Amino acid sequence: MQRPPLRQAKTIDNVFNSAYWHLGQQDFTINEIRTKLERKTENQQWIETVLAKLIENGYLKNDNDFAVRYCELAFRNELGTSAIRRKLQLRGVPVTVIDTAIEQVMYEQKVDAFAMATSRLLRRFVNFYGTSREKVYTQMTTKGFSRAEIDHALAQHPERETLRSKLAIKADKVDLTTEIIKLFNKGKGKTLILQELKQRLIDVSDFEDTVYQLTLTEDVDFYQSCKNELAKKRYDLSNYKEKSKAYAYLSRKGFGSDEIKEAMGPDDD
Repeated sequence: MQRPPLRQAKTIDNVFNSAYWHLGQQDFTINEIRTKLERKTENQQWIETVLAKLIENGYLKNDNDFAVRYCELAFRNELGTSAIRRKLQLRGVPVTVIDTAIEQVMYEQKVDAFAMATSRLLRRFVNFYGTSREKVYTQMTTKGFSRAEIDHALAQHPERETLRSKLAIKADKVDLTTEIIKLFNKGKGKTLILQELKQRLIDVSDFEDTVYQLTLTEDVDFYQSCKNELAKKRYDLSNYKEKSKAYAYLSRKGFGSDEIKEAMGPDDD
C-alpha cells in the first residue's frame, strides 16, 4: 500500500516539530533524521539549520557519539563487531567513524570478542539437539562473530561433541540397502558406491555384508552391470589403446579387475 504524501512544512517550526517527534520515538542518526526531514520540506537551509540546532542542544548525537553509544549497547547485548559495522553502515554512519567507535569501546570496556562469542553460544545453545553445525555458524555469523571466534566458542561448549553437520544428520536416516541398490542402478561399481557413501557420512560398517546379501538375492550383479556399462560405449577392444581406455573407464566407475576382465571377454588376461 502506497504511503500517503506527508503534509509539507510551511515554516521552519514545522520542521523542528517533525524532528522532535521522530527523536521522541527513538534515537536516530543525522543521516536518518535528514532523510525524514527531506520528506517534510525541500528547503535545505531549514533542514541544515534544524540539524545544527538539534546537535547543539543535545537532542541529536553527532555520528561519533551515536556510534559509540550504539557500540556500548551492542557489546552489552553480545553483538559481534561485523554485525555492529553492518547495522551502523545501513544507518548512514561512515565506516571510519564506526571503526573508531568500535575500537574505542572495546578498549574502554575491555571487550573480549572470543569470550563474548563463548558466552552468547552457551546462552543460546544449552545443547545442540534440533540444530546442525551449519545453522549454528549461520546464526553466530549473523550476530557478528568471525569464524575464529565461533570455533573458539564451540571448543569451550560442554556439548560440542554432539554438534553434527547437516550431512551427518541426514546420513542417520539413510537405509544402507536402499542406497546401495539406488547407486547400483545408476551403473556404479562397488568401489565407487562405497566411496560415495563414505563421502555422505553414511555408516558403512555393514557394507560388505549388505552387498553379499544383495548378491545372493540377485538384487545386484556387478559382473553384469560392468558388461552393461561397457556395452554403452564403443570401444574397439581389439585395439590396445582402446582396451586400456575401456579398462580405465570401468575402473573409474568402481568395478574390480575380475569384473572388468569378464566384461571384456573370458580370454582377456
